[in-house]
Amino acid sequence: MRKVVVSEFVALDGVMETPERWTPRFGSEEQQRYKFDELAAADALLLGRATYEGFAAAWPGMMEGYEGPGRAELQEYTDMMNGHPKHIASTTLEGPLEWNNSTLIEGDVAEGVSDLKRRDGKDILVFGSGALVNTLMGDDLVDEYRIMVFPVVVGSGKRLFGDGTGSTKALRLVETKTFASGVVVLTYEPARD
Repeated sequence: MRKVVVSEFVALDGVMETPERWTPRFGSEEQQRYKFDELAAADALLLGRATYEGFAAAWPGMMEGYEGPGRAELQEYTDMMNGHPKHIASTTLEGPLEWNNSTLIEGDVAEGVSDLKRRDGKDILVFGSGALVNTLMGDDLVDEYRIMVFPVVVGSGKRLFGDGTGSTKALRLVETKTFASGVVVLTYEPARD
């Protein structure tokens, strides 16, 4: 069975909103390698509406005019982002979706994601998509949480595990990875009694 892996950028105070404003100064080659390997270990993305719309606006044209450092690596990552099937949980979007290989999850999200997990394949990655993550967590559909904690306090904004996440969920720490930039990746699995 495939795993649903939630991979998030989070500030020390739990804020996940607009990471493009507070993550760039902590970027590093080791972080880029980690994210590359993570995407390569997956073969599908699972996204909420807002994250989908942001990604769909950015990734198809990501390489246009880019001649900066790491172009070959960025091209390979971009090719994976654009090529992987993308499953979108939304009650407001209507198909067909414009971004390559994107489809709406029809009907109940929990049933749709459960079906995706039963199919053959690699990991299913969830980026951003805070409301979707909380829904998946409430339905016990997340197999692994990779929380990339940045050494910054943002102060306000949408938090990953905000109000209304439902019942208490115990997690078990399975790995910690620290980058020289001060960014720490905390990997958790649901604690099974």
